[in-house]
Amino acid sequence: MTYLLYALGIVVFFVGLMASIGLHEIGHLVPAKIFGVRVPQYMVGFGPTMWSKRKGDTEYGIKWIPLGGYIRMIGMLPPRPGDDPTKLRSSSTGPFQSLIESARDAAQEEVRPGDEDRVFYRKKWWQKVIIMSGGPFMNFVLAFILFGVLLMGFGLPTLKPIVSPQTNTCVIPVAEKRTECKATDQRTPAAQAGLKPGDEIVTFDGKKIEAWTDATKLIRSHGAGAASLGIVRDGKPMTLSVTLIAQDRPNIEDPKKIDKGVGFLGVMPTEVMERQGVGGVFAYMGQLTGNVAKSLVNLPQKMVGVWNAAFSGEERDKQGPVGVVGAGRMGGEILSADISATNKIAFFINLLAGFNLAIGMFNLIPLLPLDGGHIAGGLWEGLKRGYARIMRRPEPGYVDIAKVLPLTYALAFVMIIMAGLLVYADLVNPIRLSG
Repeated sequence: MTYLLYALGIVVFFVGLMASIGLHEIGHLVPAKIFGVRVPQYMVGFGPTMWSKRKGDTEYGIKWIPLGGYIRMIGMLPPRPGDDPTKLRSSSTGPFQSLIESARDAAQEEVRPGDEDRVFYRKKWWQKVIIMSGGPFMNFVLAFILFGVLLMGFGLPTLKPIVSPQTNTCVIPVAEKRTECKATDQRTPAAQAGLKPGDEIVTFDGKKIEAWTDATKLIRSHGAGAASLGIVRDGKPMTLSVTLIAQDRPNIEDPKKIDKGVGFLGVMPTEVMERQGVGGVFAYMGQLTGNVAKSLVNLPQKMVGVWNAAFSGEERDKQGPVGVVGAGRMGGEILSADISATNKIAFFINLLAGFNLAIGMFNLIPLLPLDGGHIAGGLWEGLKRGYARIMRRPEPGYVDIAKVLPLTYALAFVMIIMAGLLVYADLVNPIRLSG
């Protein structure tokens, strides 16, 4: 039964992923059609076609390999100078010239008589930016909706300053990797003061406590010595006198580091699912967006870690990149886990929302063949035309992105290698949610 649930979890994740990719491509398709670009194909997946249907100028279909999708717009590259009535800058010669010209010819093959105003490259710069931004924008919208369902419907795990039933009554040195008390262990200041599970800590030395982080900072910075603790027990406010001790404890920001001689009370917080408002969803997604942006900046370094994990057996970085195979395994792990159905649904929503956010951010990298490369080309064209207008110069031609095709192919090759490495690492040394 566990294996069936695991397999079903993988299938459910891939269905959600392909739906997200399909909507990403719709984000490109709709503005392309609005601005009059002819789109011969809209496909979800790669490889041989499983099913397709033609409607108007566009063939809509599903392909057998569920690892992506695309829309095909005509005239993505401008023709060589002299073939188009609109002025273009002269094309330079070099060892890659034949490659560039072959790509130009291929881009022009689907341009039929009457399509002169339906090619992508002849659209206004801001229309190009909107068309190419539509895909990532759709991913951001999906991520926001999914995070909204998660945070407003299920809630966000939040640590409350309420004494947990799992709190130990003894002082266990951080160097000793154990959770059970010994008869010789010293009692914690909390146990000596009479704190009980369910007590809510509301003040510390007269300072108000609204979150567990407030309590942690105040207790640690106090150091050893006497303090007053305001609590609420069974709805009744009380004040207890406690005598803190100094202990070495893991750093709050980086648990691998140890803070020496900080104040120690000896209580554990209670984790509750706290529902958030719309503002909380924006704040949560904003924080995650910042984290993803940092991860993308550090992607080359992170991929070195993936290589070491794949071929040297090092532990996978749980904050590192993961491919679709690894994410599919996570889906299987979630569905087969011994947790409630509500938690399984919440985990799935979180996983899919995170992938949509990551896909949207990754596609905004200003390099071809990613959407961000075309967006950068459109913005550069807009700047050139604006500058020419201000300086009263002749209007410049279209930005010729064909000139960066050699770099595009090199980047595409690197992306294929990275994807292959992630697939291999996800198979031999995957990131496991259960640890």
